[in-house]
Amino acid sequence: MEVYLVALMTSFAAAIAITPLVVRFAHKCHFVDHPDERKVHKEAMPRIGGLTFIFGMLAGLIFLTDVLVSEWRQVSAIAVGAALLVAVGLLDDRFVLRARSKVIVQIAAASIVAYSGVVIDFIAIPFGERVDLGFLSYMVTVLWFLAVMNSMNLIDGLDGLAAGIAIIACLTMLVIAVGNPTAYGLVLAIGVTLIGSTGGFLVFNFHPAKLFMGDTGSLFLGYMIAVMSILGFFKTVTMVSLVVPLLILGVPMIDTMFAIIRRTLNQQKIAAPDKGHLHHCLLARGYGHRKAVLLMYGVSILFAMSALLLSKTGIWLSLFVLVVVATFIQLFAEFIGLIGDKRQPLLTAIRKWVQERATLRSK
Repeated sequence: MEVYLVALMTSFAAAIAITPLVVRFAHKCHFVDHPDERKVHKEAMPRIGGLTFIFGMLAGLIFLTDVLVSEWRQVSAIAVGAALLVAVGLLDDRFVLRARSKVIVQIAAASIVAYSGVVIDFIAIPFGERVDLGFLSYMVTVLWFLAVMNSMNLIDGLDGLAAGIAIIACLTMLVIAVGNPTAYGLVLAIGVTLIGSTGGFLVFNFHPAKLFMGDTGSLFLGYMIAVMSILGFFKTVTMVSLVVPLLILGVPMIDTMFAIIRRTLNQQKIAAPDKGHLHHCLLARGYGHRKAVLLMYGVSILFAMSALLLSKTGIWLSLFVLVVVATFIQLFAEFIGLIGDKRQPLLTAIRKWVQERATLRSK
C-alpha cells in the first residue's frame, strides 16, 4: 500500500509544480475564458487547468507500472480514449466547438474503452439477482460514459466545485471498493492518482481561482470517474451496482437531470445553456461563492454517506434510504428553484397540509 501513497503524493506535488507553466501557456496561446452574462467571473481566466491534474496523474502512475502492465489491454484503451477527450477538450477551450462534435468524440472514446472489456454487461435490481444486458451492454456503457462526462462538465460552474465533488466521489468509490479484490488493481491506481492530482489543482482552483479546468479537465474527470465506477461497481451482483454510482455522483447527476426537465418544460433545446443550474440558483438566493461551493460539497458528502450506508445494508433498509434520498432531492430542487420558482409541487403540498392542520387545530 505504500506505493499507492507515494503515487498519491507524487500526483499532488506534480499538479502543483506544473500549474505555473500551464497558466503561462494558456495566456500565451489564448486558452482563456472571457466573462459573459452566464459566467460568474469578471476577468479573463486560463481555462486549460485540467492539464495540471492530467500530467499530475501521469506522474503518479509511474510508480504503479506493475498494475498498469498487468491490465495492459484495458489501460491502453483507456489511454487512447483519454487522449481523444483531451484533444477535443483543448480544441473546445480554444475555439468553442459545437456540442454535436464533442458528443461524437465522447462516444468514440467510450466505445474504445467498452471494446477493451470495461463494459456494463449486467445490472442488479432490487428483489432480483441480475439482469444480463447482452447486446445492449455496449450501448448502456456508452450512455453511462456520456452521462458522467457531461454531468461533470455541467457542474463546473464555480471555483473548486467540480474538482471538489470529483475528489469526494473518488474517495467514496475507493472506500466502498477496498473490500473488493479489484480495488488492488486498476480502480485503486486510477483513484489515488486522480485524487492526488485533482487535489493539487484544487489548491489553485478554489475561490478565488487562478485558473479553470475547462472542458479539457471536466471531460477527463468525468471519463476517469466513469471508468472507476464500471470497474468497481457494475461487476458486483448486488443492488449496489445500479444505485451506488448514481448516489456517489448525486450532485452532478441531479443538476443534469433537472436541467433536462427544466429546459423541456420551458420548451428549450436540451443542449441550450441557461442560468438555472445548481450554482446559479444558490448564487441567486444570496449565497456567496465559497458558501455555495461548500454547501454543494456538503450535499455531495451526504450522498456519499448514503452510498456507503446502502452498500452495507439489506434490501429493506436500502429501499428506505432511497425513498429518503429521493424526497430530499425533490425538496432541495424545489427549494432552490432548479425547475423554476413557481414549480414546487411537493413544497406546495406540504404547505397546504400544514395549513389544513393549523385550521383544524384552531377549530
